[in-house]
Amino acid sequence: MPQFSVKILNDQGQTLEQLEDAPSEQELRERFQRQGLLVTSVSPRISFSRSRKRGVKRDAFLVFNQQFVTLIRAGLPILSALELLQKRSRDQRLSALLAAVSERVRGGAILSAAFRQEPSVPEVYATVLSAGERSGNLDEVLTRYIHYQRVAQSIRKKLLSSLAYPTLLVVMVVVVLTFLITFVVPRFGALYGSLNAQLPSITVFMLHLGLGAKHYFPILLLALVAFVIFARSALRQPGPRAFSERLLLHLPLVGELWWKYQVALLSRTLSTLLQGGVPLVQALQTSSTALSSVHLQKALMMSASDVREGRGLALSLAAHQVMPSLAIEMIEVGEGSGALPPMLASVAEFYDEDITTALTAILSLIEPLILIVVGVVVAVVLISLYMPIFSLGQSIH
Repeated sequence: MPQFSVKILNDQGQTLEQLEDAPSEQELRERFQRQGLLVTSVSPRISFSRSRKRGVKRDAFLVFNQQFVTLIRAGLPILSALELLQKRSRDQRLSALLAAVSERVRGGAILSAAFRQEPSVPEVYATVLSAGERSGNLDEVLTRYIHYQRVAQSIRKKLLSSLAYPTLLVVMVVVVLTFLITFVVPRFGALYGSLNAQLPSITVFMLHLGLGAKHYFPILLLALVAFVIFARSALRQPGPRAFSERLLLHLPLVGELWWKYQVALLSRTLSTLLQGGVPLVQALQTSSTALSSVHLQKALMMSASDVREGRGLALSLAAHQVMPSLAIEMIEVGEGSGALPPMLASVAEFYDEDITTALTAILSLIEPLILIVVGVVVAVVLISLYMPIFSLGQSIH
């Protein structure tokens, strides 16, 4: 969970500064306002060591939860189950995480609080644990979370596998074209330079392109690496990240698919939290932490504020344009019938299938298009290089 540095004004007029964990700055301000305290400033606290800390692999964390639920159902105490799984874990990161959590539980902390202090643990997981502790059905709530993670990882792996072949194709295209331009073309340039032959315009252009690419290739490569590093660093900042998302959402097809993927993720997360007994407002706030889109996170937090004031979920989501109209209609039916969590699960399944179908159709068109473009480019390069040879052959005859 994000950590903020908060300055508050107490009853004696003194300014106090403290660190607090909260899903968002707005939620933190509202928390202190309910206590009758005046918040003078809130600023996010970014710890370099925490931000650089690598998280546990999703598959390893999922296996841990499956084993953890089994041990709890067998009657083993929570602390004993954690220590046993920590000793048997072959994943060093997971073992270190469980060791830290076990130490906190041994010191008297509840399980959800112990996990929440780990920066690599999703906020959704800590909230699910908290709901299970309050309801006394920790194993049942964790079972729902495991199902949620299985479905989410299955969808994610399906999308990645769909993109694997086109990505490999693009990489091979770049490698082939780079080889032709930086290695083959300069060789022909040296050959034609020794012959002092009159060259066609397209051949001259291709030779200049190849010689320039060969000369500046190290500089271009370094510039590309520097750009990637700069872009990754810039996208961690709220401003550039929001700007890049606006560009992404306005891209044809890609933007729509990205939005639908975020809507499916939001629906599935919200459904899991509500089924676990988490209150709607808290579920909305926690679900926002699972999203990658800054715009959807802000809109969801505003929807959570509306729901807290008594507004219906469907109306609030529609007002802030968090979801498509079809999803809003399904949620409205779920609210009216008292079956909101199952309806949210249905929304997630619908958009998962929609994304898969659309992605399959797009890739079926992109793959042959890439091959055609590559074939045309390679043909143009080769023809431009061999045209002088054909001309010389004809002059000899």
